[in-house]
Amino acid sequence: MPAPHFYLRPTVVATLLALNAVAALAQSTAAKPAVGAASSGTLSTVTVEASADASAEGLTKPFAGGQVARGGRVGILGNQDMMDSPFSSTSYTNELIQNQQARSVGDVLQNDPSVRVARGFGNFQESYFIRGFVVNSDDIAYNGLYGLLPRQYISSELFERVEVLRGASAFLNGATPTGGGIGGNINLLPKRAPNDPLTQVSIGTASGSQSYVATDIARRFGPDQSLGIRLNAAHRDGGTGVDAEQVKLDVASVGFDWRGRNARISADIGHQEHRLTRTRPNVTLGSDVSFVPSAPDNKTNYAQPWTYSNERDTFGSVRGEYDITDNVTAWIAGGARQSHEGNALAGITVTNNFGAGNMSRFENQRQDSTRTAETGVRGKFTTGPVNHTVVASYSYYELKEKNAYQWDFFNNLQSSIYTPTGYAIPPFTASALRGNDLNNPSLLTQTKLSSLAIGDTLSFMNDRAQLTLGVRRQKLESTDFAYDTGTPTGYEKSRTSPMAGFVFKLQPQVSLYANYIEGLSKGETAPSTSTAGAVLNAGAQLAPYVSKQKEIGVKYDGGTIGGALAFFSTDKPRALVTSAGYYAAEGKDRHQGMELTAFGEITKGLRVLGGITFLDAKQRSTGDATTDGKNVIGVPKTQASIGLDWDVPGVRGLSLDGRVVNTGHSYADAANKLSVPGWTRVDIGARYVTEVAGKLVTLRARIDNLANRNYWASVGGYPNNGYLVLGAPRTFTLSAQLDF
Repeated sequence: MPAPHFYLRPTVVATLLALNAVAALAQSTAAKPAVGAASSGTLSTVTVEASADASAEGLTKPFAGGQVARGGRVGILGNQDMMDSPFSSTSYTNELIQNQQARSVGDVLQNDPSVRVARGFGNFQESYFIRGFVVNSDDIAYNGLYGLLPRQYISSELFERVEVLRGASAFLNGATPTGGGIGGNINLLPKRAPNDPLTQVSIGTASGSQSYVATDIARRFGPDQSLGIRLNAAHRDGGTGVDAEQVKLDVASVGFDWRGRNARISADIGHQEHRLTRTRPNVTLGSDVSFVPSAPDNKTNYAQPWTYSNERDTFGSVRGEYDITDNVTAWIAGGARQSHEGNALAGITVTNNFGAGNMSRFENQRQDSTRTAETGVRGKFTTGPVNHTVVASYSYYELKEKNAYQWDFFNNLQSSIYTPTGYAIPPFTASALRGNDLNNPSLLTQTKLSSLAIGDTLSFMNDRAQLTLGVRRQKLESTDFAYDTGTPTGYEKSRTSPMAGFVFKLQPQVSLYANYIEGLSKGETAPSTSTAGAVLNAGAQLAPYVSKQKEIGVKYDGGTIGGALAFFSTDKPRALVTSAGYYAAEGKDRHQGMELTAFGEITKGLRVLGGITFLDAKQRSTGDATTDGKNVIGVPKTQASIGLDWDVPGVRGLSLDGRVVNTGHSYADAANKLSVPGWTRVDIGARYVTEVAGKLVTLRARIDNLANRNYWASVGGYPNNGYLVLGAPRTFTLSAQLDF
């Protein structure tokens, strides 16, 4: 079945030519002497602190080794040095992204011991377990704003840094669009023009005869270099190493930034098209399965030949700051996204212990329209011996989702995860389930989030001690429209979320910290029936779910080596039918754990990155003896990621790197009867930097899953679901980057 036509398809060759033409124009412009230039005809050196978020301070500086930054964005508190923040976070740099040839957010987060990459429900969306809680890619922030980036897959060409803030963040960022963000948040920073001209062209190949070409061009303009423009474009096409699986990606973005005496502005516009053909689906375990089948050969593809998933996204954002006085700065930001998704799917449900299963045809069309904005003011003042940094902010988010589907649930195709059977696309039968018109999807959900936040960071003892207090008043509104009839059902609730954080610098190299902070998500609507019979409060809207986190930790900054140790406990509500027959938020999941992270240079030329996380995630007060006290689906007790990057002595320009990713066993069901084995994966890479005809050339090679392990890479990725995703086979990646 042919994939639906997308009206805007960037032509890579034309894009590359256009970008190089802009680069040539920029070089020509830059070559002209400016008014006020020195008599020699050259300008004095000007250093511009390019900033993704239009802040006066610019990006936080890289830590020793260049793989992570010294800090990052902490919600409305702005950029903070890691030693000043009462939260656990890591900001991964573009240097790491390039050297590991990361293709997406998920590839970058393989380095984080607190994060495990999973897949969203029913499709091929990247989702992430942070501290054992699911964060969907819908809930990723772009330059501090939710809902602007593609929701299925985010190409690495779109971001400069990947910032991971661990823990709940209702006060810092507001409630997320889909109610995630309980275990942490991910914020992506767009690319900005550096001080020096940049012209890069990259070509590459990977397993499955996949080809890759990309360009990255940046220039600064004006006598004071106040205006910067950065253009990125990439094209990827070919197989993946999995039998018959194909992927095609086209992405292009333009970023602008301008700095004046008292004002700063940054803006971005981008477009991405991601097209998947015969991508291997999730594996659901049926009720008759008594144990988890062994992972099949990792090249095996049990997708049907007619399945596909296509996404097209256009997005943009703008952010500005203005210094009202030396101590008071106001900001405003806004953005929008328009997206189209279309797919034909056939997920497999295993029906016995030997891997046999059935599949059924499912088609879906979705259109999203997102609008978001934020404004605020930040000021500094002193009262006696106490310094204050006060912030106030208002935010607004709106999503309109149109949707239509057709699912032939009762027309099953028999197959197996070990010896798959391919079928011609079956016509939909009269018994197929339908909702709205696939050719003209109707409005399904409208979500509105608005909030007002205020916070104060009080600094004592010459800034050795810092106390941050804050509250956010959040309003959650959503309207669901019934399929076909459009009958609306509304939800509108509000909640005030407090926060307290404390930092004490025991020594310049050691900070102790603690925090209390909450997460916030929409409460459920009571169903009409349950296994025990009719629900007495059917249709009632539950109050917003409030997750409560307590955390203490210590951070170390040795100049060349840094690290952190954190202990945390988070309670997440869950709903159940009480013995009296009412639906109520009485159960909870409690996630307790310890995180140890390390980064920097062990010795000159030897870099380390990674750590280990110990998790105890239990279901509590579930109202069901078979699940009470059992482990939460998909959450292992241990997970670790440890990587080393080494400059080979005696061979100038040659570096080798290796990474071990380990995940303990977990469960695919709430009763913990289906145990999924843990796994360990080894990845290695090499790069060589040299000159050819006076141009800098960087050659990179990488092998992921070096031992070609067969393993179930993730369990779940959607709350209370235990579907399995098979790990990718051994994958080779080669690339060459030329700097003009």
